[in-house]
Amino acid sequence: MPSGDPSSPDATTLPTLGDRVVVWVGAPLLGAGAGWLLRYVAGWAASLPWTPFEGPLRLIESIPPTAFTIGAVVVGVVAGLVLAVIADEYTVKIVIDDQRLSIAHRSSRQELPRSAVAVAFLDAKQLVLLGHDTEELVRQGGDLPRPRPLAEAFLAHGYPWRAEGDPHREEFRRWADGHPDLADAAHAYLRARARALEKGDGDDAEQLRQELARLGLAVREEGKRQFWRRAGRRAEESET
Repeated sequence: MPSGDPSSPDATTLPTLGDRVVVWVGAPLLGAGAGWLLRYVAGWAASLPWTPFEGPLRLIESIPPTAFTIGAVVVGVVAGLVLAVIADEYTVKIVIDDQRLSIAHRSSRQELPRSAVAVAFLDAKQLVLLGHDTEELVRQGGDLPRPRPLAEAFLAHGYPWRAEGDPHREEFRRWADGHPDLADAAHAYLRARARALEKGDGDDAEQLRQELARLGLAVREEGKRQFWRRAGRRAEESET
């Protein structure tokens, strides 16, 4: 049986089945509840001395109560299911065991052997895995599992989890376009990445981060500001 597979008896899957059930059952139930309450809210709003939506509210009141309630509940359930689908799409799914781990987010999937990971930690709202040459193997944002279960899963399978965060945080320097410490190619990628961050294009920003990693640079951002440090064998070669 392959390691890092959710069918493995030793694997930990995040989010847990319970967390996913809460989303898939809770969202439709909340939608149904909102639909059931809509007629009462509409009636209360219509009774106010002044309301900007008097016409639509009166229309709602004119619909037979039973038909309106059934229709509103059905629409609420459908809306809840749509929200659950969207939430599941953006949820980061992690499967981890003693030999391997996999991280899936939307259309991307990454797999790593346990032996490649030197340290794991949370950096703000991103999961970061470093290799033995301080290079960033993974920097994953998105809707991550809750911090405590995430840390417990890594520790339970023997991964070196660092609760204090990035051990190399003080090495990061803010990027300034044209600074002589960086090669022209690095500046070109960082400029392109700055534009991607400005547009909110996370996929493009991630691809450019990987290109920078091949040049021996680790990159993180705070808002739209980018910070970099040298990492990996390529960085060592560039300094010698």
